[in-house]
Amino acid sequence: MEYLDFELPIKELEEKYQQTLEIGSDSEVDVTATCKQIEKKLKATRKEIYGNLTPWQRVQMSRHPARPYTLDYIKAICGDTWLELHGDRGVRDDKAMIGGLGKIGDQSFMFVGQQKGFNTKTRQYRNFGMANPEGYRKALRLMKSAEKFGVPVVCLIDTPGAYPGLEAEERGQGEAIARNILEMTRLKVPIIVMIIGEGASGGALGIGVGDRVIMLENTWYSVISPESCSSILWRSWEFKEQAADALKLTATDMKKMKLVDEILKEPVGGAHTNRPDTFKAVSACITRHYEELKTLESSKLVEQRMDKYANMGVYKD
Repeated sequence: MEYLDFELPIKELEEKYQQTLEIGSDSEVDVTATCKQIEKKLKATRKEIYGNLTPWQRVQMSRHPARPYTLDYIKAICGDTWLELHGDRGVRDDKAMIGGLGKIGDQSFMFVGQQKGFNTKTRQYRNFGMANPEGYRKALRLMKSAEKFGVPVVCLIDTPGAYPGLEAEERGQGEAIARNILEMTRLKVPIIVMIIGEGASGGALGIGVGDRVIMLENTWYSVISPESCSSILWRSWEFKEQAADALKLTATDMKKMKLVDEILKEPVGGAHTNRPDTFKAVSACITRHYEELKTLESSKLVEQRMDKYANMGVYKD
């Protein structure tokens, strides 16, 4: 188990609890009362820490090395029904953007999302979850296929941003993202978007237009990362915490500004502390929103989606 800097008090108590159990086992001394005291303190410490997370700490939680990624969710939710599809039919298969068909119960969905790696080799293979233009074109190809066959789309967002390299710009990064936003706005099947980790900039928006947009509790969604914002405003990454506060990037902020539709609670300590419950909650959330959307005619669905985004940022005195 890896711990973030603000989780160290929890780590100390958990280690103390294990040491107490070992002492009781080795010496045959009754340590039940001591263990109960530590458990009580551990519960209170968890409640205090996770109940008062700062925006920057939420950002750290979204990047936790043990946090489940897109393929973890899809494989847990869809099981053996998952069929990954590859390629943009133009350049290559972008490993940072994955997509394919899978079932939740008896209902088929087209899943699209960014995939990060879990070690050095896989992080390089997945380009750290930063998609190239061909990744966004692959995503659009799959979504258009879903539209053709009347299959609803589920987008899982977890990216530090679209790949900013020269070659990506040469192949039309900005155009690919803009094209996706346009086409997703008028796609004639339900689109459910879930932010499961980082939701940064155009990299997130490229698959982020939907009838329902849901954020997990410890995720963030913003035009820029706190570090990049800090480097622009203060010429240093040292002010990333102030930048995170100013950006209003947490799920609570997004819901308050009506930029997302729902906040999905995570287990205490984050999604990685209880993966089965997190997967179950995400699956149930997708099904619930699809049940609400499936009865709408395609023209009404598109009209509501366009109105939803057209009304964002509107201010009435």
